[in-house]
Amino acid sequence: MTSPTPRYKAIEDFLLERIHGGAYPVNHQIPPEEQLARDFGVSRMTANKAIQNLVQKGYLVRQAGLGTFVTDRKAESPLHEVMNIASEVRGRGHAYSNEVVRCEAIAADDEVALRLGLRLGGEVFHSILVHLQDGLPIQLEDRFVNPRWVPHYLQSDFTQVTPNEVLVASCPISDVEHVVEAVLVDARTAELLQIDPAMPCLSVIRRTWSDDHLISYARLIHPGDRYKLRSLHKRRA
Repeated sequence: MTSPTPRYKAIEDFLLERIHGGAYPVNHQIPPEEQLARDFGVSRMTANKAIQNLVQKGYLVRQAGLGTFVTDRKAESPLHEVMNIASEVRGRGHAYSNEVVRCEAIAADDEVALRLGLRLGGEVFHSILVHLQDGLPIQLEDRFVNPRWVPHYLQSDFTQVTPNEVLVASCPISDVEHVVEAVLVDARTAELLQIDPAMPCLSVIRRTWSDDHLISYARLIHPGDRYKLRSLHKRRA
């Protein structure tokens, strides 16, 4: 015997239906808790729970003294950890896909050798993928991998698994470094991301370690109007 649907869920579904259907566009103010509680015959606490759930999921934002509004729900990643982008996209209820642009072994140039701690000209694995959400590019991943630690990297089918999944399966991540900045991209990058070259983008330089081993160096480029990063630090009591 199935349990009845929680009463707050009906309010969530009502709001999501209007958000997805366009009745409540970005920046639209939703009805206040009191009105939702009356309309659905529930307590204000129940209405508050429904709204708070959608705030946590990124659909709504509260503005003190003004009310609650529909937010621009860009693709979002936590900054302090490394997530699998395919799982992120699917977790938000969207369709994930990717396009493999390049997958090869190359000689490390000055920058790659320095970033990965390799000798200049040493072999390094290189992949370029465009990650898409509902068919729209949200990230260009330009990644370099030390072949010593992930020797099978180039044999991976990146249409079925992401580079992140391959790396984590081989070398569980123990440490990560992120460097974030706003950039303008070249014409080729703009073409792959399907954006105007004048659009500001978000660049994340990421290096990952497994124990003491430097495994990967990646340049992640996101269109500025389609992506955001989030950082949350919880202080211990």
